Amino acid sequence: MHRSPDAMIFDLDGVITFTARVHDAAWKELFDSFLRKRAAERGEQFVPFDPDLDYHRYVDGKPRYDGVESFLQSRGIKLPFGTPADSPAAETVTALGNYKDELFKEKVRQLGVDCDDQAIRLVRELRNRGVRVGLASSSKNAVPILEKVGVLNLFEALVDGNVSERLGLHGKPAPDIFLQCLSQLVSDANPRKSGIVEDAIAGVEAGRNGNFGLVLGVDRNNTGELAQHGANWVVRNFSEITAEQIDQFFAAREQAA
Repeated sequence: MHRSPDAMIFDLDGVITFTARVHDAAWKELFDSFLRKRAAERGEQFVPFDPDLDYHRYVDGKPRYDGVESFLQSRGIKLPFGTPADSPAAETVTALGNYKDELFKEKVRQLGVDCDDQAIRLVRELRNRGVRVGLASSSKNAVPILEKVGVLNLFEALVDGNVSERLGLHGKPAPDIFLQCLSQLVSDANPRKSGIVEDAIAGVEAGRNGNFGLVLGVDRNNTGELAQHGANWVVRNFSEITAEQIDQFFAAREQAA
């Protein structure tokens, strides 16, 4: 009996869990302290980090160091990249990224992590239909976050920032983490027969660049940007979609091919 799709791969932040508010708070504290100090030293006006505009445009969905570099470039700031061993006090991209990780862990303890029950419902539906389900995230904290909300065992393969670092995978919008996760889920994997689920522009671009058959965008703010950047199906939340509909999407693609 035909089964479609072979696999579905979910992002973590903003998809399975709601950690955006925690990331927002950590990024804002990081960049505002850096920008305030820099402005004071140079006699310039302090322009704070915008947790809505700047977060979604420059850091959302990207590996931490890439997010730091992307935002700094948007402000015309060039720092040495540094090494992962740099202390948070050093003025390098990696030092700022390391400090952000410390802030994030502290704010997880303070604010907690929420889980999207409808996303979990969809994951369970997919698994009940025989679809392999994995998780791919730029975060190095994916495992403890999933453990904290009690859903780690739902995912049959997991590629996070630690795996990416070990294997030398490129960050989004490169498709590396999704393709690596797919290879762990399905032998002789064909991305066209599988899909990804993302809420970030860089993520849907990665799905498009990886030639996945379904790039499902979760546009919670209804901005329309995900469709513009590569999502071929967009929902505002998971209550709008079922595993059966995903199966029908792939079946229709196969019949049209």
